This record gives sequence, C-alpha cells and structure tokens, in this order.
Amino acid sequence: MISATQGAASGAAPANDSVDALHALILHQLDEDQAQETISIPLAGKSSIADHMVIASGRSTRHVSAIAEKLAQRIKQEAGRSVRVEGLPNADWVLLDAGDVIVHLFRPEVRSFYNLERMWSFGDAPPVAAAN
Repeated sequence: MISATQGAASGAAPANDSVDALHALILHQLDEDQAQETISIPLAGKSSIADHMVIASGRSTRHVSAIAEKLAQRIKQEAGRSVRVEGLPNADWVLLDAGDVIVHLFRPEVRSFYNLERMWSFGDAPPVAAAN
C-alpha cells in the first residue's frame, strides 16, 4: 500500500482522532480483503469533500462488490457510521462515502481509464496487467 500520510500528529483533536481511526480501519479492511494497489490521498486543506480519499482495485466485479459490501458493513459496525454506496450493481467502480473518508474501488481497467490519481496530482493509476 502507498500512503501519502504518515499518521496523526500527537495531541490531535478528538475529531481528528476519529478521522484517523476511520482511515486506519478502512486501510486495514482493504488489506484484509486483498484489495490491490491501494493508495491514500490526503485531502485535508485541499478539498472540503473529505480528509482522505482511498483508491483501490479488485481483481473482478465480484471481488470489487465483495470488498465494498464488507467494508460498508465493517464501517457501520466498528465506527457507527452509515456509508453511502454507489455503483454496487455493476461493481466496475464503487464509491463508498463514509463522510471524512471517501473510498473508490475499481476493476483495474476502469481505474486505469479514469485515472483519479492523476486528477488529484498523485501520479498515475497502476498499469493494467496483461491477460495470460
């Protein structure tokens, strides 16, 4: 996983602690569910939409869907937050809005096409692996 953040500063306000805890929960769950090419882009001070944007890939639409459903359930269970989920029926690109953290889950080809990393000046999307 590539992270553009290096953790919370000591003495952070409780609101920041809850955002950092939510961010850590999301990154941990994505790792547990074997999401691929996970990156985290810090948005604090750059955008009012969220403090973090997390982008990850699944191997297939089924994998993307399973990651999204489990992540939404885990956020509700652990953080007590409702998560707005869009794109689940097709599962090519699923957006999870957890308030302070927004998660984009893609199939690799779709991620490469939209290249959100470049839009947010964070490099390029990972290349799509050639089919064997």
